[in-house]
Amino acid sequence: MTPRSSNGTDRSAPQLYLVAPAFDAAGAGAALLRAAVAAAPCAAVLLRLPDTDERAQINYVKTIAPGLQQAGVAVLLDGHPTIVAKSGADGAHLSGPGAFEDSASALRPKFIAGAGGLLTRHDAMVVAEQGADYVMFGEPDEAGRRPPFTAIVERVNWWAELFEPPCVGYAGAPDEVVPLLQAGADFVAVGDFVFADPERTTSLLAAVARDMTGAERVT
Repeated sequence: MTPRSSNGTDRSAPQLYLVAPAFDAAGAGAALLRAAVAAAPCAAVLLRLPDTDERAQINYVKTIAPGLQQAGVAVLLDGHPTIVAKSGADGAHLSGPGAFEDSASALRPKFIAGAGGLLTRHDAMVVAEQGADYVMFGEPDEAGRRPPFTAIVERVNWWAELFEPPCVGYAGAPDEVVPLLQAGADFVAVGDFVFADPERTTSLLAAVARDMTGAERVT
């Protein structure tokens, strides 16, 4: 997940970052996610783990991760940094500067340590200074609340113009994808709207991928 060059200006084509729900059955989830990444190539899949014991969570990841990794997709855990190595995941997404500071050093450099839950510009700069592999803007909090979309676009644009670590912009609806790309997002995260109806997941992702192709980005 490093689409920028060392000088921060030569960015490759933007990529999808898929935020998966916590599936009731890991096997069914694995099948849907394999179909999803076949329909629209993704750089990473973020797994939300079921609220069970650690051993069950590890087994859940072990059921889903290998098929995605074989397709060249990084598998990240939403939190749970202590089971990344045990489960075979590629890293973790840590929410908030405190969580990042507590856990990132144990993950890096072997595993990806991404940062979200960044409420202020200062929060984002703090995790970048601590070595975040990416920052994410616009994802819902635990209550499902998000900043106004105009504020998310502004934050993505500010980051893309000034900072080196890649930026993930979270799209809560199909019509948010292109504005995030135009603002300079290196990755666009999509989640709930593509999984609300599993029978439409692949077609919705394919449509998102088409929207991403050719979208003009900031320079």
